[in-house]
Amino acid sequence: MDSQAIDQFQMHGQDIPWLLTHWAEQKPDHPALVWAPRDANGPRWTYAELLTDVKRMAVGLAAKGINPGDRVLIHAENCPEMVIAWLACATLGAVAVTTNTKSVGAEMTYFAEHTRAVAAITQPAFVGMLAKAAPGLLWIAVTDNNSGEPPSQDEQTASEAYDRFDALFGDSNKFVPRDADPMLPFGIMFTSGTTSRPKAVVHTHANAIWASRIGPRNIDLGTDDTYLIYPPFFHVNAQSWSMFAVLGVGATAVLMPKWSQSRFWPVIVEHDVTHVSVMPFAMAALGDPSRPKDNQLRVGVFGLLLPDLDRAFGIDLYACYGMTETVTHATNGKPSDGLPTGSMGRVTPGYEIAVVDQDTGELCSAGETGELWLRGTRGIQLFLEYADNPEANEKAFEDGWFKTGDMVKMGPNGAVFYQERDKDLLKVGGENVSAREVEDVVGQHAAVQSVAVVAKSDDFLSEVPVAFVISATPDVDQAAVTREIMEACEERLASFKVPRAVYFVEAFPTGTLDKILKKELREMADARD
Repeated sequence: MDSQAIDQFQMHGQDIPWLLTHWAEQKPDHPALVWAPRDANGPRWTYAELLTDVKRMAVGLAAKGINPGDRVLIHAENCPEMVIAWLACATLGAVAVTTNTKSVGAEMTYFAEHTRAVAAITQPAFVGMLAKAAPGLLWIAVTDNNSGEPPSQDEQTASEAYDRFDALFGDSNKFVPRDADPMLPFGIMFTSGTTSRPKAVVHTHANAIWASRIGPRNIDLGTDDTYLIYPPFFHVNAQSWSMFAVLGVGATAVLMPKWSQSRFWPVIVEHDVTHVSVMPFAMAALGDPSRPKDNQLRVGVFGLLLPDLDRAFGIDLYACYGMTETVTHATNGKPSDGLPTGSMGRVTPGYEIAVVDQDTGELCSAGETGELWLRGTRGIQLFLEYADNPEANEKAFEDGWFKTGDMVKMGPNGAVFYQERDKDLLKVGGENVSAREVEDVVGQHAAVQSVAVVAKSDDFLSEVPVAFVISATPDVDQAAVTREIMEACEERLASFKVPRAVYFVEAFPTGTLDKILKKELREMADARD
């Protein structure tokens, strides 16, 4: 039998517009999306209202020349306009390319060119940079505000040269549904790995349906629950772990513009929030002894099972592990499972797991550290592909297994324990940073002979990048070179990728075959200012 037909058959008749229509018919008056901007009560959409606005936007996008398969950049901070445009692209059959708003012009040029985007939707704060970075776009539409904040006069002036976001809405009665195509791509997110350029991860409608089925089960999310979304919507946590979990059971999503410690608990209390993703920087608020007692929060989606934090926060932390490439939680564990402290749960049904010795390619025994490999159907459990990147696809997959680059070990009763990630991948406040990408920029300075970028521990962001440099000449002006390196990085890299420090050394610690020992460099970094 044809494997493509079999893949389609698994999600027959199901895609994102089908999912929205289902809840608009079953729970038309139930709140689907609530907007919680800073210092204000924002609008809310029932499932019926959300479907209507999504159809209106789909009609408007088609009128602007967007066809099925076309790629549309959505470059914005969290806002309802972003969510509606994202769902409208999927409903029309187009592909939403959601990009990190910390990106600078050079990165946006790459994103636009690599995805062959034809148009963009953005906010006043970004339109000037985006228009300059992607001059080949057919049109750019701009929202009226920056996630609830008024634009500056300069931003307002710049926006007037482009289409207004509100003008994209058409007549929902003119919406013509298309046949469901589960394996059709609906979204692209960029993720950094160990390569020098971020990779474009393609998700299909079947990926979305998979996340909508499995996500709620993993975290005990029910139809009357409410999930607070504060992580950026251009990441898989907000899109798949949160929004598609909500859509899977007809629950409610409360959307904040971004993390706010002062607004966190008021929003939770006001909207009866039951579920939230837990990032390291949110822990201070969760553990605050003065947190309100009259709250409904009961589940925090985190990476590990840590009963001590459960008690300190007054909620249950559910262990979940996943990547942009795995769509949703590939491992999961609940406090009630009785799994060992510090584990990231067991493999989620629907995925297969292997712990592989990177040198021999053989399975590791229990207790031995190896690379985590996952197997599932591409376009359903796993992402479809890295867009237009056959080399990355070939490197990522082996005999149907996806190689995550994360190091783990198998513990008692199938519990998986995280050990470390690939030394060339940093995690800065939840953002993936490729050491190679930063090294490529730093290494172009004429005074740099060699460079190694590693993670330095940080109380707020968990870790930040720093660069160790061997100079090309003995009497280099280190202060001047550091300043020039920083300027180059700030011009070409998103802010979270820019090194927080440049350390000059005479040599790098090396091991077998002169391989740089980045573990020792990390220890050196932690010992320095």
